Formats: sequence, C-alpha cells, structure tokens
Amino acid sequence: MRYWRKPLDVDQMKIPHGEVVIIEDRCKGCGFCVEYCPKDVLVMSERFNHKGYHPPEVVKHGECVNCNLCEMICPDFAIFSTAAAQAAPAAPGKEVAN
Repeated sequence: MRYWRKPLDVDQMKIPHGEVVIIEDRCKGCGFCVEYCPKDVLVMSERFNHKGYHPPEVVKHGECVNCNLCEMICPDFAIFSTAAAQAAPAAPGKEVAN
C-alpha cells in the first residue's frame, strides 16, 4: 500500500540500525525471535548448541532496526540487540578520500 502523504521532515529522519547478539548456550530453540522479527533478520540454524537445540542465526546483517522485540520476547534472555555505530557524515564541501 502506498501512502500519498509523507512527514514534512522525512529528509531529516534517520532509521536506527542495530546488531543482534545471540547467546547460543542459553537458547532452547523456541523460535519466538524468528517468528516475531519485523524485518526477518533471523532464521533457525541447522547446527546444535550444547543443550541440543537449534539456535537462531542472523541472515540479514545490517537490516536490524534495533526494535528490541527479540529481546523482550525471549523467555531465556538468550538474544539482544545493540545500537550499531553510526558513521560520521562528511563535512559539507570536503571530499572523503578512498
């Protein structure tokens, strides 16, 4: 669905980004984090942890919006997200050498 209206400050808005951290030994493979992730960043892995469960793994690096939903829904506190470091914008009129 496309909206015909957009916020007046849409050019000033920044989408937050995060990095997902999974503590595999705590995970029991319930899959709540995979099911409820709004950006589908996680999938269940094929490997086993020490408890014999399949922990989730990150498949879309850089697409996490740091909503912390995975952290709130995990019954074992096995996953959390942290804010990703933002790159500093270049000063206007100055070029960045590669």
